[in-house]
Amino acid sequence: MRTLDDLLAEGVAGRRILVRSDLNVPLSKDDTPQVTDDGRIRASLPVFERLISAGARVIVAAHLGRPKGEPEAKYSLKPAADRLAELASFPVTLAADTVGESAQALAAKLNDGELLVLENVRFNAGETSKDDAERAAFAAQLAGLTVGDDGAATGAYVGDAFGAVHRKHASVYDVAKALPAYCGDLVATELGVLKRLVEDPARPYVVVLGGSKVSDKLAVIQSLLPKVDKLLVGGGMCFTFLAAQGHAVGKSLLETEQIDTCRELLASAGEKIVLPSDIVVANAFSADAKIDTVAASAIPDDMLGLDIGPESVTLFTAALNGAQTVFWNGPMGVFEMAPFANGTRGVAEAVAAGNGLTVVGGGDSAAAVRALGLDETAFGHISTGGGASLEYLEGKSLPGVTVLEGK
Repeated sequence: MRTLDDLLAEGVAGRRILVRSDLNVPLSKDDTPQVTDDGRIRASLPVFERLISAGARVIVAAHLGRPKGEPEAKYSLKPAADRLAELASFPVTLAADTVGESAQALAAKLNDGELLVLENVRFNAGETSKDDAERAAFAAQLAGLTVGDDGAATGAYVGDAFGAVHRKHASVYDVAKALPAYCGDLVATELGVLKRLVEDPARPYVVVLGGSKVSDKLAVIQSLLPKVDKLLVGGGMCFTFLAAQGHAVGKSLLETEQIDTCRELLASAGEKIVLPSDIVVANAFSADAKIDTVAASAIPDDMLGLDIGPESVTLFTAALNGAQTVFWNGPMGVFEMAPFANGTRGVAEAVAAGNGLTVVGGGDSAAAVRALGLDETAFGHISTGGGASLEYLEGKSLPGVTVLEGK
C-alpha cells in the first residue's frame, strides 16, 4: 500500500491532489446550522497541512448525511467547510457543486497551498450507485478535477476518510482506480490500531458495547466473543439480553426477534458477558421525567431504562481494572440528557484510566467523550469511524482499504 509519505517523496508542489476526507459532522438544528462536534474535521487537518506545506493544490471530497443523490440544503458541507476555514492556516474555499461549473472553475484557479472543498459528493447519484459504470463515470469526473494546468494527468488521490472505507462508493473506491492512489495518515493509523485488537491483543482484553440495538452489534459480538476475556453490555441493547435471562424490561427498547439469539450467546459465553446489575429508569423519554434506579431484574412495567445505574458502573469498572486492551463502542445510556449521562461518563472514565491500549470505537462513543468534556488525550485512540471499525473487527473486507492495497 502506497502511503502519503510516498506521495510527498515524489513531490506534490503545483499538483492537484484529491483527498477523500470525512467531514460528516453533526450540525445544530437551527436556521444557520453550526458544527456541534468538530472531531472529524480536526482529525482530517494533519493530512491537509502536510500536503499544503509541500505546495499541493488540495481538492477535498466528502459527504454529510444521507441525501438521495441530489442537492439538499440541509446536507450542505458549508458549515463543515466554514469550521475547517476557522481551524486552518491556509485558504479554504467551498464549491457550489461537486463536479459542475463551480467545482471545475475553482479547481482550475487553485494556487499552490490552497484548498478547495467540493460540495457533498452524495448530491450526485453516481456516488452511491450500485451500478459500477455509473460510479466509475462520476469517479472520472472527480479525477478530471486534478488535471494539470497544461492538461497533463498529474493528479493523485489520497484516501483518508476512515469513516467511509466500508462503503463501495465512487469517491472512496472507484476514484482510487482512476488516479494514482495513496493511503492517508488517518486511515493508516486507524488500521494499525484495529490490527492490534484482532491480532494477538495484550490481555486481559475487555470490550464494552453499548448503543441502541443488538442487531447492529450482533456480528461483532459473535466475532469478538472467542477473542475477549470480558464483554460488557450496556445501552439500549442490554434490555434484549436481560429479556433473554427472563427479566421483564418494562417499556425499554427491546428487539424481541433477537431474544433467542441473545439467550444462545449467553449460554455459549459463560461468564464472559457481563450485563448491568441496575438500571436508571424513567416514565418518559425526557430529561424532566420521573426517574428512579432499580435492579436490572426489577424494571417496572410502566418505566423504560435510559441508562445503566451506579452499581453497574462499579461492576464494569472492576472488569476494566487491569485490562491491557480495551475496545469501547456505544454509549451506556442517553448521554445527551443529563440525568442519563452518568453511566456513559463512568464507563468512559474507567476506560480512560486504563494503562494498556484503550480504543474508543468512533460514532456516538467519540461524540460522548467530547460532549461530556472528557480529556481526549487520556484515551489511546479515538476512532473516526464507528461503522468501519465494527466491520473491520467483524473480519469484513473494507472496499476503501482493499482498493488502496491494489486488491
